[in-house]
Amino acid sequence: MASSSGPIRLAGILSLILGVVFILAGGTTWALVQSELSEQRITVSDDAPFLAGDHVNGPFSAYAEAEVIDMHAKDATEGRTYAELGGLVRQAQADGDEELAAELQAQRTTVMNGSFLRASLFTSVVAFGVSALVIGLGVILVLQGLAFNRLAKAAAVPVVAEREPAYRD
Repeated sequence: MASSSGPIRLAGILSLILGVVFILAGGTTWALVQSELSEQRITVSDDAPFLAGDHVNGPFSAYAEAEVIDMHAKDATEGRTYAELGGLVRQAQADGDEELAAELQAQRTTVMNGSFLRASLFTSVVAFGVSALVIGLGVILVLQGLAFNRLAKAAAVPVVAEREPAYRD
């Protein structure tokens, strides 16, 4: 006789396995990103709004340093963007002011490098976030698997009804 709890038990086992895989994958990714970021030996600048002086090896310190890089790039260019500086370089060249064009191009290079560094740091911030999400989903799947297996066990226990005696005294 086939048990009606079979599909529930199978779903529970699969949830448990996937949950453990998710937790391991998320934890491994977190550790890998942390290790790679730490190997860069970056320290959050002293003028950061938070975590100044901290070693960049996690999502918050990476975000803090990315914000400082943006602040420094804006300071170096009077708040002008890469695209705005490109237009100013072309205008200075058209006006024949090669010295101004070179200065603006140097600012443009600073903004470009700052954008690249910020994007790299934000990529690690996103990787940490996805890792945390995967770990959280793994925990939920493990809990779901445990619940399904408990339901399967409860469904597998036969209910014995009280029977009336066949005859009475």
